[in-house]
Amino acid sequence: MTKAIRINRVGGPEVMELVDVELGPPGRGEAQVRHAAIGLNFIDVYFRTGLYPQPLPGGLGMEGAGVVEAVGEGVTEVQVGDRVAYAGRPIGAYAEARNMPASQLLVLPEKIGFDTAAAMMLQGLTVQYLFHRTVPLKAGDTILFHAAAGGVGLIACQWARVMGVTLIGTVGSEGKAALATENGAHHVINYNQENFTERVREITGGKGVAAVYDSIGKDTFIGSLDCLQPLGTMVSFGNASGPVPPFSLNELASRGSLFITRPSLMSYMARREDLEAAARSLFGVVASGEVKIDIRQRYALADVARAHTELEARQTTGSSILLP
Repeated sequence: MTKAIRINRVGGPEVMELVDVELGPPGRGEAQVRHAAIGLNFIDVYFRTGLYPQPLPGGLGMEGAGVVEAVGEGVTEVQVGDRVAYAGRPIGAYAEARNMPASQLLVLPEKIGFDTAAAMMLQGLTVQYLFHRTVPLKAGDTILFHAAAGGVGLIACQWARVMGVTLIGTVGSEGKAALATENGAHHVINYNQENFTERVREITGGKGVAAVYDSIGKDTFIGSLDCLQPLGTMVSFGNASGPVPPFSLNELASRGSLFITRPSLMSYMARREDLEAAARSLFGVVASGEVKIDIRQRYALADVARAHTELEARQTTGSSILLP
């Protein structure tokens, strides 16, 4: 038996229950991982509320780090005793231990600890594909990144600096503005005090930015389109304020033949070779110290309801982890 969070219905933080579940031996192609730390991400809220559907009863969590305790038949990617981390499906990381497809597991470099790994996999791999594949950025580019003081945002601020990219970040408070600046944002806009669209146009001399990375959704979508230069790309990769409502494609044409994409980590990491390449890139910048993972909240797994409440209220900054 092991402890795990389960939900029997969708809803608020109260639907999450810490229960005993039976954990059998890993099946063919699987490895059993004893978690040392578990990632906390906004996508977990989407599954809990039903915005992203899943069969119920079900688990939550898509990111964890720990030690391989057993392997099933045919496993070649990892072996017993390996320090590993992962980000992605199947859902169910909110647990003391679980069986995972071995193809999703990545062996950690010695320089990267479990807490750091659990905090960085989903967020760091997200920044990796956003900056290197969705819109391949180059030195001299200027971009707008919403929620720049969040876990993904702080990694993005640092990684943009490494790449020579000018990052304009938006935040909701002066404290978060200072944090984004400390982590490498060239310009920071407090959207509660300034109109971010007007400020972006001012910063860029009316030119606009090459790409907008928007995890907020409904509240920022149209304003984000207005920040783009002609032929720029709108990257909508989250819905923290709610899903983007339907809109006419003429909105893109009228602003200069804009591009738009709604990417997901699972699509970009579907092939093992792509996952390994992205992980090498992420592990490299973290192990070198060029990108630091700022864990600002640690919660016991039993306190996951409080963790979700604070995450949804935007009371968190940096990365958050759960400790089993």
